[in-house]
Amino acid sequence: MYLIGGLVGLILLIALGVVGLYNSFVKLRIKVDEAWSDIDTQLKRRYDLIPNLVETVKGYAKHEADTLENVVKARNMAMSTNGDAAKQAEAENMLTGALKSIFALAESYPDLKANTNFIELQNTLTEVEEHIQLSRRYYNGSVRDYNTAIAVFPGSVIAGMFNFEKREFFEIEEAQRENVKVDFNTK
Repeated sequence: MYLIGGLVGLILLIALGVVGLYNSFVKLRIKVDEAWSDIDTQLKRRYDLIPNLVETVKGYAKHEADTLENVVKARNMAMSTNGDAAKQAEAENMLTGALKSIFALAESYPDLKANTNFIELQNTLTEVEEHIQLSRRYYNGSVRDYNTAIAVFPGSVIAGMFNFEKREFFEIEEAQRENVKVDFNTK
């Protein structure tokens, strides 16, 4: 009698443990999805600024069509990449490189560099980039917590039973991680 009661209690305890782990995985997965949504929102803000930036630069740098066209292509490619963090990161890295070329181009056009609209767009884009970075950190932290939870025992067993799959981090390219080199020596 005590053996049956103990066995039922053990089975109930195991069932509660499985339910608890399952629910924690669901909560972590929702947190990851929410974090991705935050990144997506910031990326859309960025995409909305780019046409205005391109139009502003176009007025000053008419013969720089290739640079502007590359920015538009990179924007369109980034906008069409949905859901997959690795593909989105690759597209965003290309877009970031294209945007850097616009700001480098502005150095050659003092009137553009002094244009109020250009300065406002540049400041807004900088603010959006900061929000993207914060969102990316939050997303990657959420992914880390989720991936860890489904990888450690006994969570890995339960995660495997219910098909909880590892999520990808939203990473930047190595080239963007390097510090900008500033040289004030003029020779």
